[in-house]
Amino acid sequence: MADKSRDPEALEREIERSRQQLARAVDEIADRVNPKNVAQRGAERLKDEADHVVKAIGAMVRPPDDDEEGEGGQIDKRLVLAGVGAAVIVTALVLRRRRRRRR
Repeated sequence: MADKSRDPEALEREIERSRQQLARAVDEIADRVNPKNVAQRGAERLKDEADHVVKAIGAMVRPPDDDEEGEGGQIDKRLVLAGVGAAVIVTALVLRRRRRRRR
């Protein structure tokens, strides 16, 4: 038998609330999977990681300031070149892996 304790207007309001919640959820999902937004989040994440790597390499390349004159340590150019080379190799490997996945 039908539940007579709930009036039709209350049911209609509940259905409308459910529709609005579902519409918001669908909009959020569509925003999350939008290729432009995905690329933007990836670029931001890459920038953050690159910044972290640069700081870590900078800490390794520049020894602490032991000079009384305040000149700081000299950057070893070989270490910088090795770091750049490693970054290029890692980038090439990541791009190659992505291309293989798309095929």
